[in-house]
Amino acid sequence: MLTPAPRPGTTVFERHAPDPRLVGTTLAGSRLAPAWLDDVADAPHHEPLRGTTRADLVVVGGGYAGLWTAVRARRRDPGRRVVLLEGGTVGWAASGRNGGFCAASLTHGAENGRTRWPEEYDTLERLGLANLDDMGEELAELGVDAQWERTGELDVATEAHQVGWLREAAAADPGARFLDRDATRALVRSPTYEAGLLDERGCALVHPARLAVGLARAAADLGVEVHERSVVRSLETPGRHPGGGVVARTDTGAVHAAQAVLATNAFPSLLRRNRLMTVPVYDYVLMTEPLDAARRASLGWAGRQGVGDSANQFHYYRLSADDRLLFGGYDAVYRYGGRVRAAHEDRDASYRRLASHLLTTFPQLEGVRVTHRWAGAIDTCTRFCAFTGTARQGRVGYAAGFTGLGVGATRFTADVVLDQLAGLDTERTRLRLVRERPLPFPPEPLASLGIHLTRWSLDRADHREGRRNLWLRGLDAAGLGFDS
Repeated sequence: MLTPAPRPGTTVFERHAPDPRLVGTTLAGSRLAPAWLDDVADAPHHEPLRGTTRADLVVVGGGYAGLWTAVRARRRDPGRRVVLLEGGTVGWAASGRNGGFCAASLTHGAENGRTRWPEEYDTLERLGLANLDDMGEELAELGVDAQWERTGELDVATEAHQVGWLREAAAADPGARFLDRDATRALVRSPTYEAGLLDERGCALVHPARLAVGLARAAADLGVEVHERSVVRSLETPGRHPGGGVVARTDTGAVHAAQAVLATNAFPSLLRRNRLMTVPVYDYVLMTEPLDAARRASLGWAGRQGVGDSANQFHYYRLSADDRLLFGGYDAVYRYGGRVRAAHEDRDASYRRLASHLLTTFPQLEGVRVTHRWAGAIDTCTRFCAFTGTARQGRVGYAAGFTGLGVGATRFTADVVLDQLAGLDTERTRLRLVRERPLPFPPEPLASLGIHLTRWSLDRADHREGRRNLWLRGLDAAGLGFDS
């Protein structure tokens, strides 16, 4: 059991950190690679684009947003010719590296949604839950085996000051239930828990890579022409007339299409107007070996809920279908210049910190072996949830800025962008959330200075019972209130 004597200015993960030698043993022999992608290494691949072809719609990006756009476009209009271009392989970036939490929220959580769009939050919540329901049904219809589990989610307090936050959240959300310490630990056996907030409907778990590969197969079955290893170098819009179409050029070919959708996540946008709208922030993850029967039983966790804690620098964790424990979050690292590089994924300090926090959360797992460690870039925007829009006389649509809670939202935004390109007036397109764009990030060096100051301030708040300093309060007042 953890001792109950908190020291001022420390967190439970510092007060009860395991022996560093245990951390080293836990990580020894782990592979720097996403476990999810290893699990689909034998998935069929799609040939690169070669030569010139024509289409009604070209989709740039083979992650969830692009795949759902292609699938939804063909299901809306089976006669529409759709070509999808992916620079690497399907799902290799954020879509194959995330924790596999598929949340109903379209607004990166209730607090962010209520703060920014209070007058339409009830509508956003309804649409988000309907999207999650429909997503599970559509995956079944398409035959996508994504290991979909409608488990719900458990938010936990690991510090005394967070208990009040969960009580307030429960009071504002009739779909969530506050749990005291004993009830929370009865669900999942961690000595770090002080309270919990259980939402039994608003989250599903998925196998991220199986979801991506399955959507690509479904898209191909629907008639979408999918090409991997086809980096789009330029997006041309010849002429001024809206009917002039677009040309997406790769090193080995080109697609002439009536319209295009850009779904390139954290990578630099092909639209200049969106270059400062997102920044790539690296998130780090561990995955253990499958837990044996005794270790699995020691956790309780019969409901298999996804779990996240309530700190500004938070952790998220879950069980996989084969009872591996995925444990990620806490560190969120931005590199000067906002470049996406494989070298940024190997950060020993982050992996050691995660392993230490894992053993503090579940000391009964001492001796468990981490088999995989990895990182991925999150396309972060200043409002923390996706934005969409059109450009170039309505020929180009885009979706970006999912900020780490976008697995479910990608399907919703696919329909939004298709509505926008078609010029449709729908409930989705009338939302203020959809009509507004986030504020851009400043150019370097201001972006780096601001992001690092924010991260330092969030860490400081976690060490000061949640009290936000002048910098964070200023961001709140400006509508940039970083809270995670």
